[in-house]
Amino acid sequence: MSIDLQSRAETLGQSLPPLMAEAELLAATVMMGEHGRRRAGQGDEFWQYRPVNAGDSARSIDWRRSARSDGHFVREREWQAAQSVTLWVDPSKSMAFSGDKARATKADRASLLALAVAVLLLRAGERVGLAGDAAPPRPGRAQLVKLAVILSDAEDTAEYGAPSTTGIVSHGRAVFLSDFFGDLAPVEAALTAAADRGVRGALVQVLDPAEEEFPFSGRTIFESMGGAMRHETQQAGDLRDRYLARLAERKDRLAQLARATGWHVTTHHTGQPAQSALLWIYRALQGGR
Repeated sequence: MSIDLQSRAETLGQSLPPLMAEAELLAATVMMGEHGRRRAGQGDEFWQYRPVNAGDSARSIDWRRSARSDGHFVREREWQAAQSVTLWVDPSKSMAFSGDKARATKADRASLLALAVAVLLLRAGERVGLAGDAAPPRPGRAQLVKLAVILSDAEDTAEYGAPSTTGIVSHGRAVFLSDFFGDLAPVEAALTAAADRGVRGALVQVLDPAEEEFPFSGRTIFESMGGAMRHETQQAGDLRDRYLARLAERKDRLAQLARATGWHVTTHHTGQPAQSALLWIYRALQGGR
């Protein structure tokens, strides 16, 4: 199963570059090898010319550029360094839901997106890992295989998941993928702890279309995936407005938490193409939206 997940993720990663070309940010930053960090420092790529400052040596002056003006200029290179990205994929029972047998579960889609992001980042020379102690951020293809195995076997007995910040590297990046249907207090605590360590990232709320549309009416039995909660009603349609209002409140709360900590947030439906969510995540990690 891990090989199948890896194959699907790599296929998704390979289909993304044409979409990246449509995004200005990604067209400028996606490349094989290291990513530019848009600041001066050690690297091979030209970044900008700047006027010479006191203390600059004569060897640092670009005489060809300086000859075209009255002043002297220094040629700066762009700082390049591998970035550490930590992924948390909610393994709880709630993520096993699918409103249609022909549609992927939330867990399957979240795992696929996480591994596809890893494919792209690892190919670009970044370090990628999973929250927890099992797979700290590392580079290379061997790491991709390890992530695939762990994600394929991940399963928790809890009804709803709580993000872990264990293993997240200070001043790195992180992605949390979940339906975020549980208590939001642990989410707030994790985001606050990450932000305090200079970590920025993205929240990806993965939902099934049925959870977004609430297409229920008449006698209906609602039961949580773990069986801990059960509710029976004769008029499910009467609950729709209240449910949608609660869902909107939850999304708004996630948006508030993201804004407060400098993170990005989006909602992805399992009925939508995975490519759009993958593109969004990749852009969010680069600082775009």
